[in-house]
Amino acid sequence: MLPKLISAKVNPIVIALKEFLNLDLFFGQFAFASLRIREFSFCLIFDMNRILFFFCAVLLIPLKGISSNNTPNILFAFADDWGKYASAYAKVEKRSSANSVVKTPVFDRIADNGVLFKHAFVTAPSCTPCRSSLLSGQYFFRTGLGAILQGAKWDPAIPSFPLMLRDAGYHIGETYKVWTPGTPRDAPYGAGEFGYEKSGNRFNGFSQVTTKRVAEGMSVEAAKQLLYDEVMGNFNSFLEAREGDKPFCYWFGPTLVHRKWTKGSGKDLWGIEPDDLKGRLPKFLPDVHEVRQDFADYLGEVQAFDTALGLILKRLEAMGELDNTVVVISGDHGAPGFPGGKCNLYDFGVQVPLAIWWPGKPGGRVVDDFVNLMDLAPTFLEIGGVKRPKVMTGRSLVPILKSKKEGLINKKRNWVITGRERHVAKAREGMLPYPQRALRTEEFLYIINFAPDRWPMGNPYNLTKDSTPEHRQLEHNTFITYGDLDASPTKAWVIEHRNDEKWKWFYDYAFAKRPREELYVLADDPDQIKNVAYDEKYAAAKRKLNRQLMSRLKKARDPRVLGDGSTFDKPPYVAAPPKRR
Repeated sequence: MLPKLISAKVNPIVIALKEFLNLDLFFGQFAFASLRIREFSFCLIFDMNRILFFFCAVLLIPLKGISSNNTPNILFAFADDWGKYASAYAKVEKRSSANSVVKTPVFDRIADNGVLFKHAFVTAPSCTPCRSSLLSGQYFFRTGLGAILQGAKWDPAIPSFPLMLRDAGYHIGETYKVWTPGTPRDAPYGAGEFGYEKSGNRFNGFSQVTTKRVAEGMSVEAAKQLLYDEVMGNFNSFLEAREGDKPFCYWFGPTLVHRKWTKGSGKDLWGIEPDDLKGRLPKFLPDVHEVRQDFADYLGEVQAFDTALGLILKRLEAMGELDNTVVVISGDHGAPGFPGGKCNLYDFGVQVPLAIWWPGKPGGRVVDDFVNLMDLAPTFLEIGGVKRPKVMTGRSLVPILKSKKEGLINKKRNWVITGRERHVAKAREGMLPYPQRALRTEEFLYIINFAPDRWPMGNPYNLTKDSTPEHRQLEHNTFITYGDLDASPTKAWVIEHRNDEKWKWFYDYAFAKRPREELYVLADDPDQIKNVAYDEKYAAAKRKLNRQLMSRLKKARDPRVLGDGSTFDKPPYVAAPPKRR
């Protein structure tokens, strides 16, 4: 359990009483009046009236740092590229995974005292579309040019929860990343007006900065501490800008979990042994040392994020604010630079961690309800007492947070829809997207690839059977080939082993063209590597899932299924065709 907090509410009362009544003056008046009998009665009556007035007024005067109507603060910790990897999940999984290796005590603390969600998904496995959805409370495909990554533009007519909370009296602020790349940067959060990075943004390059300082002679812990000090300096500047008793909404969004991080940093900085991951990686990743080391480095960045978040919670606890703060922790999509992760609709790409603690609400629960992160916008608004706009397609999680039940609480929450359009602009000729939509249920994952003739991870630029880009380029230059998969040691290893029969399957899984439909039976195939979409045994199930998915997409007004479905294949979403001379 979270420790019982010592209330900070007494001191402000004492201070206010002293300042309001001027007690020294009161007792001075009383003593002086004893010598002046005729004036005593007047002084006593006058000051007793002041005391009575104070105790009536104090009920109306909010305490410093506490909302007058007890409106909760909101702390949203949102790590870039963090998939469903946290040690809390090791306790509820039915099989061994990397969750048995990573250590996230802060996330676990929130999960243990709040609600741990087993089925949380993003609407799109790409930074800007995912965030467009989260901020607006709508499916990514309803956000106009917010539905793509590079080239995204925000439509100011779309309501976003941070600005709505601000208008309702919240003190809002963010650090590091909210909505980007996109124009204007962080538009749904006030376009930089509410950014707090006075202490810097070096924390985003955690392993790079720390490793460099260690090489210069600094100890590992001292090097880490400098970056933690930056995190706290930024957070403190946010708190200092808060006016009076306003409730706050703070977005902590570091990008350190996004590539690129320093090779070997998982072990060097966090003691994560790469070979401890042997047998614990998804089956579509080659279980070799190079890939295990890459994944260990990824988990190291997760642990750095978790540690920094713990310092923020400690600060709130010291202020007496933590018991009036809703804490929400999640990530924007799956792991970057690994096949099947970021930019894919498999669970490895779209499933994310989610833990929510609301002090005073039933905690210590594990929930099976399916959650789409667009559900957070109406959740935050309801917590803040703000009416939800009708345009929001997300569903508030407040009923789940107030429930005492575990497992599946709302039987209608047994599915989510995910999708994808364009990630890297030039991954394909003409800036064409790779359009996908998927329906995820407890039993199945069903995917429609609307343009199976296109390369799912981008065109194989600079790559032939006998010609391969340099290893250094594959590790560090995303755009050299297959631009929708981040450059990484894993990407380099898979491409370099593509002609080896032992490893060719892994290359094809990552980069080969895909059929129009994919269907995975999750009980038998949790890693989603056996496509049964064209197995007659599952024909009836596939037809049913197709009807459900298409019906829901049409109801949600998805441009991909309305009309001829070509909206995202035309300008301004793609390059305009060359003008005829």
